Amino acid sequence: MKIKLPDGGELEFESSQSLFDIASSISPSLKKRCIVAKVNGKIIDMDTIISKDSTVQFITDKDPEALEVLRHSTAHLLAETIKKLYPQAHFGVGPVIEDGFYYDIDLGDDVISEHDLITIEKEMKKIASQNSKIERGVLSKEEALEFFSDDPYKVELINELPVDEEISIYKQAHFTDLCRGPHIPGTKWIKHFKLLSVAGAYWRGNSDNIQLTRIYGTVFFKKEELDEHLHLLEERKKRDHRKLGKQLDLFMLSEYGPGFPFWLPNGMTLRRELEEFWYDVHLKENYKLIQTPIMLNKELWEVSGHWANYRENMYTSTIDDHEFAIKPMNCPGGMLVYKRDIHSYKDFPLKVGELGLVHRHEASGALAGLFRVRNFTQDDAHIFMTEDQIVQEIKELVRLYDYMYSVFNLEYHIELSTRPEEKYIGDIAIWDKAEKALADALDEMGQPYIINPGDGAFYGPKLDFKLKDSMKRIWQCGTIQLDMNLPERFDLTYIDSNGEKKRPVMLHRALYGSIERFIGILIEHYAGAFPTWMSPIQVKVIPVNNDYHLKYSLKLLNDLKAKGIRAEIDQRDEKLGYKIREAQTKKIPYQLVIGDKEVESKTVNFRRYGEQKQEVINKHDFVTMILEEIKAKR
Repeated sequence: MKIKLPDGGELEFESSQSLFDIASSISPSLKKRCIVAKVNGKIIDMDTIISKDSTVQFITDKDPEALEVLRHSTAHLLAETIKKLYPQAHFGVGPVIEDGFYYDIDLGDDVISEHDLITIEKEMKKIASQNSKIERGVLSKEEALEFFSDDPYKVELINELPVDEEISIYKQAHFTDLCRGPHIPGTKWIKHFKLLSVAGAYWRGNSDNIQLTRIYGTVFFKKEELDEHLHLLEERKKRDHRKLGKQLDLFMLSEYGPGFPFWLPNGMTLRRELEEFWYDVHLKENYKLIQTPIMLNKELWEVSGHWANYRENMYTSTIDDHEFAIKPMNCPGGMLVYKRDIHSYKDFPLKVGELGLVHRHEASGALAGLFRVRNFTQDDAHIFMTEDQIVQEIKELVRLYDYMYSVFNLEYHIELSTRPEEKYIGDIAIWDKAEKALADALDEMGQPYIINPGDGAFYGPKLDFKLKDSMKRIWQCGTIQLDMNLPERFDLTYIDSNGEKKRPVMLHRALYGSIERFIGILIEHYAGAFPTWMSPIQVKVIPVNNDYHLKYSLKLLNDLKAKGIRAEIDQRDEKLGYKIREAQTKKIPYQLVIGDKEVESKTVNFRRYGEQKQEVINKHDFVTMILEEIKAKR
């Protein structure tokens, strides 16, 4: 048996070997450091027996894949501890999520609060220190149903599996779970973890099912990494956009419209700046701008496929005995605009953009500030083209997205989402062709990407842009969706160079994704301290004494406004320190303190937000400086 290693080396064995044995033959210390191994591209447990030629890569705590395995195993440790402390508990699922894990638990009549997490943590550490082995076992479906017969949630999951499927379980000390794995070799690896919160969650996300207790946690291999993450979590709480939105007078939410945000004057200014930036960039990129109706006839949504695939998320009404739906997407309206005219191949690529207000019915429990709402503005565009223009247009879009996100100092990576297993329209051959076109464009650019199987839209594959903010969180915002299906359903055509009718290819694309959600992300990304060009109030003028300094301050205020600078004056009869602190609390980029020297010399004494240093410069120079900063979007 030959074992190929990543460095090109090769080992040969006369008989079957466990992965532990293979690692030990390389180095005893490697055996001790191994978490799992990747065999022929698949991650599996270290006690797995290898009996044929294979390519093997050993995964240690230094490798990114190991952290997900550690988190999965810590979820099992949590379940084992809960079973010990609450013997009547039944268990749903305990998956790994971004930055941690959770487990859904049916506690019967018991209730777990945030305070109880400390006790659970202590018991988890005690159990982990015993270094129980975590071992994989295999059962038939009949055996699995018998083994888990007292847990209705596991029985439900098992019953959905094919009769002849091999069902894996994982055992550790006093707990056995239904699980595909893989897992760490033993609980000794679980040292640096923290239980974070308790929430309610419906079994399998269905509000008709029982509500389970969901316990969230996180874990790292090193204490320093855990401490850093917990610090980030505290910082995220301070940056909560709902809290800052109220503090900075940006938006409000009301019980009279759950999921429908109200924009306040400061928020409207911020929103308008983002919209104007979007319009300016898109006009330079030769987009044509349109606006389509919010409500359209049911028949249109049947043609588009939304009625069959998205009906449960749409708001409807009856007008003149006909059923209408408020649009959940802008696309069908864009199709009607295209069909209005006869198009030639010479018109392509035809880029049509719209800031369109859409409505989607989200479950009340899923609503979260601006991050999950029921009405939002999509910065949509539809690009119509010939097949041979696809790769070039994708490359142009990636370039555009890279520029736009760089303005906000947001990093990103790209995921290519392929055809869903169910609920998709069109032929598989067309899907395969579309997916290849997206991949080819990225490959030609040398742009790295991740394959996300089965997560495409129902009408086509897509590229998702996952943004990373200053708090290291990942957000789904931009998307590029290649659609060869809707042009067919709407019978879209163009005249080719031979004078014949042909079917165009279409790209759907959104850059902000949702303006509401993007603003929520930016609030937390900047902690409410926006760059000057975006800030609702850019300058606060503060006279030291109204009796002596107000006249010059008002003249300065008017001069700033005349130059298009958003400025306010604080002429309240309050102490100077109080007014400066309040301007800092409101995170205004510049505070101008006007006293005797400034009045006499016609200068300004300015301080930037977050800094203690004060600078005195000529009034004209200050205006020039801030206008340049705004223009450059620094």
